[in-house]
Amino acid sequence: MVDKRKIIDVLDKIRPQLQMDGGDVELLEITDDGIVKVRLQGHCAGCMHAQETLKYGIERAIKQFVPDIKSVENIP
Repeated sequence: MVDKRKIIDVLDKIRPQLQMDGGDVELLEITDDGIVKVRLQGHCAGCMHAQETLKYGIERAIKQFVPDIKSVENIP
């Protein structure tokens, strides 16, 4: 079982970077099979670099601190 608090802590650490660009991220769900579902908000939601932000920013940071996570998905 993944510790939801750890995921929230990681998102809180990267949130200021997203907010500097007018965006944010909301945690929606953590599935039993290790998928973190988030919603990109603000400028991040419609940005052409949203997929890169998701995979190389958010997912990489979460996996660094919570290695049980398989992937992070954006749910618009």
